[in-house]
Amino acid sequence: MKFESYLALRYFKGTRKGAKFLSFIKTMAITGVAIGSAGLLIALSVVHGFKSTINDKILGFAPHITITTYSSIPINRADTVFTHLNQFDEIETKQIVTTGQVMIQTKDAASGTVLKGIDGSQDFSGLSAHIHEGTYDLSVNEEGFPGIVIGHKLATQIDAEIGSIITVYTTNGIPSLGNSPEIEQFRLTGIFQTGIDLFDAVYAVSDISYTLPLFGLNGTQAHAVEIKLKDSNQIEAFDQMIDGHFPFPYYEQPLEEVYGNIFAWVQMQENIIPLVISVMIIVAAFNLIGAILMMVLERTRDIGILKTMGSRSAIIRKVFLMEGLLVAGAGLFIGIIISLLFAWLQSEYHLIPLSEENYYMSYAPVEPHLFDFIITSIVTFVLCALASWLPARIAAKTDPLKVISYGR
Repeated sequence: MKFESYLALRYFKGTRKGAKFLSFIKTMAITGVAIGSAGLLIALSVVHGFKSTINDKILGFAPHITITTYSSIPINRADTVFTHLNQFDEIETKQIVTTGQVMIQTKDAASGTVLKGIDGSQDFSGLSAHIHEGTYDLSVNEEGFPGIVIGHKLATQIDAEIGSIITVYTTNGIPSLGNSPEIEQFRLTGIFQTGIDLFDAVYAVSDISYTLPLFGLNGTQAHAVEIKLKDSNQIEAFDQMIDGHFPFPYYEQPLEEVYGNIFAWVQMQENIIPLVISVMIIVAAFNLIGAILMMVLERTRDIGILKTMGSRSAIIRKVFLMEGLLVAGAGLFIGIIISLLFAWLQSEYHLIPLSEENYYMSYAPVEPHLFDFIITSIVTFVLCALASWLPARIAAKTDPLKVISYGR
């Protein structure tokens, strides 16, 4: 072990008699670094958890890309569009859908909602994973009522229960004797809950064969064709690739365009929160200036003796730089342990509950990333090294003659 490393480690341990105050200062400096690094790592893991949870919920429910028309006019040959998409190997699954505003009613209440007609033989939207009550079943029962699945909040609004008869009707313009609404009755088979109001309070889903007449469409017409890709990270690239394949009035809507407000909210949190929390590390690092200065003052006589023995200024400077880095390393190690412990406790016991209505989830999710630990460690060491540089220079410039002559 080099001499400066040995001396820095000895000073860091603080075994000298009567150095209790210095040990307290050093402990406070380590605590500051630990709290700052732990706070930043916890904030980053929570933000990543938020992003992943929101993405999983939206990606699990919504299509990656929707092909529709610019106007309210439906796609006349949706089957042709559907077949044209067979040439793209990137597509995992696709479906033809109808969607539109309807009135939905039980015997006790009514509400406006969006009715979505899908292929009931497949679970394109992953709704079965979000069923809160009942089952995902859009088939026709013995009494002739097709199944319908609605969101939890919508079910609460219209006081619907599993097995309830749901009446759905649509109008084209103002209802009159010559413009009567289209009516269809369904049997409520399932209630889903994603935790996102945009879905839970708005959508009702049934088989497309029963929604087509409600919207006045024939068998080859639809409102959109929805696409899910094999790799959700390729949404933007695939959207650009198929641009131009579908002439006017068709256009493609990627997921982030349809739900831009939710993604913008998540992105804002991911950008702002770590920036604010990182100030804690900066404050903790510069607290080292005071701590190392106290160490320099406490070791003044030692510095004088070392210099009279022939130690160069560079060695003295290295000793106190290393001591600052030892403080940073100890604080960072404790901070990492705290952040990992928090991540485990939060995952297992959900220590921080959230309002699902406001945050789209019932507790704060955590998702630690190795890259965050690496970057936080590098930034912490760099800041602590910079903060230790000034006291180390002061120590290196100490005049040994004054120290020996006057004891200071």
